[in-house]
Amino acid sequence: MKALTWHGKGDMRCESVPDPKIEHGRDAIIKVTACAICGSDLHIFDGVIPSMEHGDIIGHETMGEVVDVGADNKALKVGDRVVVPFTIACGECFFCKKGYFSGCERSNPNKAKAAKLWGSSPAGLFGYSHLLGGYSGGQAEYLRVPYADVGPMKVPDGLSDEQVLFLSDIFPTGYMAAEFCNIQEGDTIAIWGCGPVGQMAIRSAFLLGADRVLAIDTIPERLTLARSSGAETLDFRHEDIYDRIMELTNGRGADACIDAVGTEPDTMASFDSVVDRIKVATFMGTDRPHVLRQAIHCCRNFGTVSIVGVYGGFVDKIPMGSAINRGLTFRMAQTPVQHYLPMLMERIEKGEIDPSFVITHRATLEEGPELYKTFRDKKDGCIKVVLRP
Repeated sequence: MKALTWHGKGDMRCESVPDPKIEHGRDAIIKVTACAICGSDLHIFDGVIPSMEHGDIIGHETMGEVVDVGADNKALKVGDRVVVPFTIACGECFFCKKGYFSGCERSNPNKAKAAKLWGSSPAGLFGYSHLLGGYSGGQAEYLRVPYADVGPMKVPDGLSDEQVLFLSDIFPTGYMAAEFCNIQEGDTIAIWGCGPVGQMAIRSAFLLGADRVLAIDTIPERLTLARSSGAETLDFRHEDIYDRIMELTNGRGADACIDAVGTEPDTMASFDSVVDRIKVATFMGTDRPHVLRQAIHCCRNFGTVSIVGVYGGFVDKIPMGSAINRGLTFRMAQTPVQHYLPMLMERIEKGEIDPSFVITHRATLEEGPELYKTFRDKKDGCIKVVLRP
């Protein structure tokens, strides 16, 4: 089959690889009908995610048709059309039973390696390094899905691939980011990053009752899309974000702040973002937390900082004195997608949201490597890429 494979920093290739096979009785094999390039895939493309190996198949936003099912899998049958969560979960362990599927204790075969870095291991993820299981990803013609009687959700008739594809990751992630904010009537939510997850967070914040959303970015196309969703936009290249948020909130600060950027913010956003970049380049740090620092300072007393942007290791110069003395709450997670799937599928069916609004580019797998560059460099108005194998 054809698949997108990683061969080092900036080196993504479309090449022939062996077809996946059933390896466990609960497995399923999916013929991929649509997949997407995620913003977190760019961290792999940029070489900042550890434990990648040459030839790894990447991608974790995937849907398709079931073409083979393991003998122990009674939930799916050949021909079912499904969307696949990026988090792999057994459904039976302590965390899965509590609904914390992204903390599954069984799905990461390399959990000892992850525990050395993080203290404990999260769930395994598709196409996202050997630290998180070494699973082949879904930017391919076929995908093996472990624990497929727990993860994939059947797609109702009448919904297109593009309407439901983002249930695999960015829609639940953006919704969770907004849900973490505990939005009350009249709240103002500030969101850093108007990429795909940020756009989903904007719409989700309004779905959950936010009065105002302040969307922060500098890319014109992203800001335009944010405004079309009802957000007020702030361009960090042309105004001081702290001063502007204080002005817009009568000096109080946003009721909640969402970091939808993570470890690779714009290097020229501020002086401290330049320093962060130098530290990473000289191996004095692993992540660049400029956005997180700013979100903390811009959040009102006893507000919430919601973190869904990807961080991988250690961050420094975090203003914990500000957070502690002003009573801030931090909420963060890799999204337990299985928890959110039913309710978000229902919102799509009711017409409350159509997540396909973020798509700007549609292409084949063969065009994928070039589109990684386009997406990374924010060229050609690229916000979200969907690939059709």
